[in-house]
Amino acid sequence: MERLDIFMGRANALYYAHHDPFADFATSPEISQIFGELLGAWAAVVWESMGRPNPVILAEAGPGRGTLMADALRLIRRMAPQFAAALQLHLIETSPRLRAEQSQRLGAVAFHDRLEDLPAGALILLANEFLDALPIRQCIRRAQWMERYVQDGAFVEQAADLVLPAADEGQILEICEPAREIAAFLARRFQQQPGAALFVDYGPARSDFGDSLQALRDRENADPLAAPGEADLTAHVDFQALAEAAFGADVHGPEVQGKFLTRLGLFQRMGALARTQQPRQAMETIASARRLVEPDAMGQLFKMLAITSPGLPPPPGFAE
Repeated sequence: MERLDIFMGRANALYYAHHDPFADFATSPEISQIFGELLGAWAAVVWESMGRPNPVILAEAGPGRGTLMADALRLIRRMAPQFAAALQLHLIETSPRLRAEQSQRLGAVAFHDRLEDLPAGALILLANEFLDALPIRQCIRRAQWMERYVQDGAFVEQAADLVLPAADEGQILEICEPAREIAAFLARRFQQQPGAALFVDYGPARSDFGDSLQALRDRENADPLAAPGEADLTAHVDFQALAEAAFGADVHGPEVQGKFLTRLGLFQRMGALARTQQPRQAMETIASARRLVEPDAMGQLFKMLAITSPGLPPPPGFAE
């Protein structure tokens, strides 16, 4: 018998070590190059607001195939060469298979197993669909709060040892302790050293009850408790809990992805790119860009939250 977060962490470690996650789902950088380009522009503006520190660590947590960073760096080298010269590239990645693919795409890069292993110094961190794969605990309200464990492919319940809010019978509360620890770590770091982190993920803006644990296998929904390591397990990100854990730093958002990317110039970039392409490719560029921002696609469910050093100007995308 394993507590759910232990089970989820073990299952995802096996999955990412032996499977190509992009065979099961598509992330924003894989949908459109514009996504990574806009985040590269975001990082360049933030670097300027930090006083152009040299050197500066540009890091990504959960970099997938390296697509986002490759698109970001291409724009940075073209539009912000001084930032390009100052940055040192670091990736938070535990999968040897993905590390090999990222090295092939990005060249020389420093790898780390944990965000806490990044060296000291000015830091700009990007994290797209990183938090949703972190393990969660689930508690369900009975006569008292009970916590979910996994045994033989099914849930079993034990009395919870957590202090939890009032709830109705049957309501489920999810707690992602690693995400809260990351936010708290960054807040402490950013009070001592200049920095900014941008998290892109899906979930409600405010904490809510509900069971959001899900599994994808071969692009189909699957039983999260069956065949650990054969499916990608995720859960909605609790942005309110993330913001509260970043005590002492400045927090911006969460802002819905559609509004954020529109403010960063998605439609202008889409138009400029489409004008250089043949009609069929231009139509694909427009359709993929719109998928990122339309409310019934990814524009509403996905959200951006930034954690920055106290006193830095609001980063792009969060202010009208």
